Amino acid sequence: MRSDPSVRRSAAIPPRASRVAYNETGRFIIGDERLAVGECPLWVERVNLSGIAESTSVLRSRSSPAQLVITFGPTQSLRSGEITRLLRTSFPEAILFGCSTGTTVEGRSLSDTNTVAVAIGFETSWARVAIERIADMSDSYRAGQAIGLELGGEQLVGVLVLSDGLAVNGSALVNGLKNTLPEHVKISGGLAGDGAQFADTLVTVGDLAESGLIAAVGLYGPSLRMTHEAAGGWDEFGPVRIITRSDDSILYELDGKPALDLYETYLGDEAAALPASALLYPLKIWDPACPDDEVVRTVLSVDHARRSMKFAGDIPQGWKARLMRGSFERLIDSAAEAADSAKSQMENQTSYDGLCLIVSCVGRRLLMGQQTEEEIDVVYSSIGGSFPIVGFYSYGEILANSKTGPSGLHNQTITLTMISEVA
Repeated sequence: MRSDPSVRRSAAIPPRASRVAYNETGRFIIGDERLAVGECPLWVERVNLSGIAESTSVLRSRSSPAQLVITFGPTQSLRSGEITRLLRTSFPEAILFGCSTGTTVEGRSLSDTNTVAVAIGFETSWARVAIERIADMSDSYRAGQAIGLELGGEQLVGVLVLSDGLAVNGSALVNGLKNTLPEHVKISGGLAGDGAQFADTLVTVGDLAESGLIAAVGLYGPSLRMTHEAAGGWDEFGPVRIITRSDDSILYELDGKPALDLYETYLGDEAAALPASALLYPLKIWDPACPDDEVVRTVLSVDHARRSMKFAGDIPQGWKARLMRGSFERLIDSAAEAADSAKSQMENQTSYDGLCLIVSCVGRRLLMGQQTEEEIDVVYSSIGGSFPIVGFYSYGEILANSKTGPSGLHNQTITLTMISEVA
């Protein structure tokens, strides 16, 4: 396991419970501007990064330490290190954990420029972090295995994983995790994003902010509760095709013809904007022997010389495939269904509040444009009154749910992970 001492820490357990707090707009807040909404073992605070100098003294006023601080924001904002320095000063015992994105989620709001952060403290649960660096996409499976071995242990409930979005094979990473973790452990997270640029992604953990990095946080304890759900909402079109030539995440041929030729035919004038324009037409794939275990894949890059396309996860040769396209109404309805399902699962386990982590695909953001806020709004309407919401738009979503079975990499999907404690 290759790691950095600065990120190998388990924060101290807070000495007492705190309160989840909201202001009149429904956003969770920091400092003295609090409205008590009921005792909860787990506490969550929004970290105000808009005025770094002014907010530092407020952040220091916390009477009990945070164990985990999650941050999402533009690549350059995170790479500069300024935010990490603030958070390390304000939360010296916390695990700092996050990644780049083209769009952040906070409450019911979206931003393509802001960096968001939340601090989380547990009463009896605890967290550990593991990291891996990879130089080549073929190393993704080994990295997943190494992280799984590092985090595996008694009372492990779930793993949150964030990965570089361009240098890692997400499905191989998750397969490595699955093969070293017990079946009951939930795996959630996503691949770092860069909006429609597909140029530079990174992961932040501890004092590091690097490309080619994978970080995972294990969540432990008998009081911890974690539920998650995913939904797509895309419609299929065109004939069912056979993947006749592929290599890991690279697709060369469908029905014996170059894959890029097929996409260019369907995209027409939009083909000039590849690979970003391909996000509007994801590819559903499935094993003919297990037709119910289908996944959606999104394009990361194209090779015009080889007429091939690289996807965010494996494209197994011999599997079937079909193109998909989205409609605003179906995508938004699917987000509402996922939120209702995740909330119902959590209510069956605890009446306490907690955190809701959203990871949604950049393809949904590009397709819906300004209407993307409706996707987040329906989630907020379902669960935002009791669970603070934070998240990001990714190059791949990692999650298991009742519909998809074992944990895996998804694309063009919205995923929700809810975390809470019982007293």
